[in-house]
Amino acid sequence: MSNSADSPRGPVRRPIRRPVRLLTAAVFALAGLIFVTSFNTAKGTNIRTDASLLKLSDLIHERDRKNAELGETTAAVRREIDTLVRRDDGSTEAENARLRALEDAVGTNRLTGQAVTVTLDDAPPNATANPGYPDPQPNDLVIHQQDLQAVVNALWQGGARGIRVMDQRLISTSAVRCVGNTLILQGRVYSPPYKITAVGDRDRLRRALTDSPAIQNYLLYVKAYGLGWKIDDDGRETLPGYSGTADLHYAEPVG
Repeated sequence: MSNSADSPRGPVRRPIRRPVRLLTAAVFALAGLIFVTSFNTAKGTNIRTDASLLKLSDLIHERDRKNAELGETTAAVRREIDTLVRRDDGSTEAENARLRALEDAVGTNRLTGQAVTVTLDDAPPNATANPGYPDPQPNDLVIHQQDLQAVVNALWQGGARGIRVMDQRLISTSAVRCVGNTLILQGRVYSPPYKITAVGDRDRLRRALTDSPAIQNYLLYVKAYGLGWKIDDDGRETLPGYSGTADLHYAEPVG
């Protein structure tokens, strides 16, 4: 028996372990929930390497193929409708002439004339900086949306009567967009090299390309890192008429 001097003055509290046990149980419960969720998502397959999962590039190419087929179908139906309208509308020759002029302005008719073609391309895979320039970053070696837009804008500024990008005619609602290193144009997907053809006065078109500040900046990267840049005088060229849909989403026709 201990003496009073050795006895504690009051009861000694035992350490309370309940919060620790509750926290441990919560962690195991959360881990179990994660495992169940992963199992339900994977359905017994390897999420990262299962060959049945479509790659994004495969999906893009499949959508591009379908869009091309739909574009061809739309063009055929439009030609049939135009033929029926011209046969049965009972319009006068003056009205038909006005309609043809509007179609020319909109870009739905074929256009033939003197042409200039600009080709843009990524730098070679093993590109390095030419002497006097810093080492390139990945973005320095590929064509960007603003590069394509700079060429298109310069050609319009130079009085182009019509422009074709790759195999598609541009109209007032066309948008030149890039996702990564691919061009998305009117539902179709394209990879470099990119060809832009304009019909108009070739001297004016070339001068507009030379005078464009945005293109002058692009040419610095051509000189530094080997980006592709080529201008061809194609003689006479025929641009296709635009055959896609022309529905307006944010504007309404006037008059």
